[in-house]
Amino acid sequence: MTPTRRDFLRGSLVAAIAAPAVAEVAAGADPRELDRKIREAAETPVLILDGLERPVTIAAMELLRNRRNFVVRARTADGAEGIGVPNAMHLVHTYPIFLNRVAPFFVGKDARRLEPLLWELYRHDDNYKYQGLALWVCVAAAEMAILDLLGKLSGKFIGDLIGGVKRREVAVYRASGVRGNRPEEEVAYLKQLVAETGARALKFRLGGRMSKNADSLPGRTERLIPMVREAFGKEMTLYADSNSSYDVPKAIAIGRLMEEYDYAFYEEPCRFDHLEDTKAVADALRIPVAGGEQESSEDRFRWVIANRGLDVIQPDLHYYGGFIRSMRVARMAHAAGLLCTPHMSGSGLGYLDAAIFAACIPNPVQYTEFKGHSDIPVTSPTSSLRCESGIVRIPSGPGYGITIDPAFLREAVKVTTF
Repeated sequence: MTPTRRDFLRGSLVAAIAAPAVAEVAAGADPRELDRKIREAAETPVLILDGLERPVTIAAMELLRNRRNFVVRARTADGAEGIGVPNAMHLVHTYPIFLNRVAPFFVGKDARRLEPLLWELYRHDDNYKYQGLALWVCVAAAEMAILDLLGKLSGKFIGDLIGGVKRREVAVYRASGVRGNRPEEEVAYLKQLVAETGARALKFRLGGRMSKNADSLPGRTERLIPMVREAFGKEMTLYADSNSSYDVPKAIAIGRLMEEYDYAFYEEPCRFDHLEDTKAVADALRIPVAGGEQESSEDRFRWVIANRGLDVIQPDLHYYGGFIRSMRVARMAHAAGLLCTPHMSGSGLGYLDAAIFAACIPNPVQYTEFKGHSDIPVTSPTSSLRCESGIVRIPSGPGYGITIDPAFLREAVKVTTF
C-alpha cells in the first residue's frame, strides 16, 4: 500500500467514522508481527456470558416456515426459547443441510459453549466439505437463535454478548439493487430512496455482475458515475459495487473515474475469488476498495487483511456463519488498521442484524447498509427499527430486544422433510 493511498484512506474514511479510530499500523511494519496481531485478534474469545452459571442445554432446534420466511427456534427442556431469523433467500435451497447436519448437532449441547461448538460443528461428520454459503447460512441460522436464547436467559442484549454496544445509533446508506436500467432511471430511483429515509449516503451497482468487463447496458457505468455525483452534490457520500464485473485493467479504469468524482469506496471490482487481482486494483487506486461478502474462510480473510488486499472488509453475517465469526473478522481488520462494514443479506431481519453488528465493532465505516424493511411483523419498545433521518436506533433489552408477532409464529409450519 503506497503512502499516497494510505494518506487518502486516513483522510477520507478514518477521519469520517463516528466511532473510535481504527488501530494505526505504521508503514513498513514487520509482516510477522502484523500477522501475529491479526491471529491474536481472531483467537480472542468473542462471547461474554456473565450471569449464566448453570448449563443451558438445548433440547430442540426447530425450523419453521411462514410463506417465504423461515424462523429457527432453539428450546431448552424447561421451556426457555430463542428465536433467530435466517436468510430465507438462500435457506430455501440449503435447508436440508440445516435439518440433517446443523440442527441435530446442537441438540443436547450446552448453549454457553456456542463459540467453541462452531469449530466442532465444522469438523463434525465432515461438514467442512460443505464449506461455503451452503453450510454457513445454516450455521448462522442456528447461531442467531442460540444467541437470542442466551440473551433472554441472561437478561442481556445480543450486542452485549458479542463484545458490547459501542453506539446506540447507526448512520446508514441506502443501496439500490437495480442493474440494467438507464442511468436517468437509476438516478430517479436513488432520489426516491433518499426521500423515503433521509439517508446521507447511497450505493448503486456498476458493470454487469461477473460479466468479464461487459456492462449491463453499453456505456451505463461511465455515464452513471458522474451523473449520480452531479445529481446529489458533494455532500452525499457515494459508494458503488461492481459485483465482480472486471479484470484488473478495466477495474482500475473504472476506479479512476470514481476517484475523479470523489466516491468513498469501490466494492468487489474483480472476481471475488481472485484475491491477488483485487489486491492489484487496490494497490493501484487511491479510492478504498471493499469486499468480502462471498468469503467463507477465516484464513483467506486473514490473508487479505495481512496483505492489504482490501481496505474495507465486508463479512456477511449470514453467508459467513453468524455474529461470532464475523466479529473475529472485524477484530482482525482492526488489528491491521483497516475498516469493516457488514454486507447486508437482503431477506429476513438482515437490516437489523447489520445494524447491531455495526453498533458493536470497533472499526465501522461511517455508514452501514440498509436495504429496507422486512415483511416479518416485528416490534421493539426501544426502537422504531426504521431509518429516520438517515439513522437507525439500535434496540435494547434481552436477546434481540424485539418481539415477533405471536400470530406470525403460530402460523409458521415446522419443516421436517425435504
